[in-house]
Amino acid sequence: MSWDEVGEMPCSVARSLAIVGDRWTLLILRNVFLRVRRFADLQTQLGIPRHVLSTRLKRLVDEDVLEKVAYQESPARYEYRLTEKGKDLYPVILSLVAWGDKWLDQGKGPPLLYRHKKCGHTFRPTLACSECGEPITARDVAVEMGPGMLAD
Repeated sequence: MSWDEVGEMPCSVARSLAIVGDRWTLLILRNVFLRVRRFADLQTQLGIPRHVLSTRLKRLVDEDVLEKVAYQESPARYEYRLTEKGKDLYPVILSLVAWGDKWLDQGKGPPLLYRHKKCGHTFRPTLACSECGEPITARDVAVEMGPGMLAD
């Protein structure tokens, strides 16, 4: 199977990776969540080659993860804003943050702290059951086939 075919698999992870499954795309999304939205700013902050950034942004726009919004007419300049589909990737980014903070901080602590605006506390991202609110780990979950797997 080629990488181009991964998005056709009946697997939510594979389909998601077909869109966001490279390091540049996740770093672009991280920066957009941090309100860096303009091409030149993304390129400068990430140190990413122009053609790579252009290709990744185009894919994210084509997949309705980002929208391209004009902020200047002459010359035409655009910024990239998260769509609702894009905003739904925030838990993915926060999960990677939590994992990196736990396992890759080199004993220095997290490079960024996240503060919940409503209560004012800094927090660590956790995964919880949508029904009962209890934190969950891999050992707490049983997996069953869903309608997307059973469909032809």
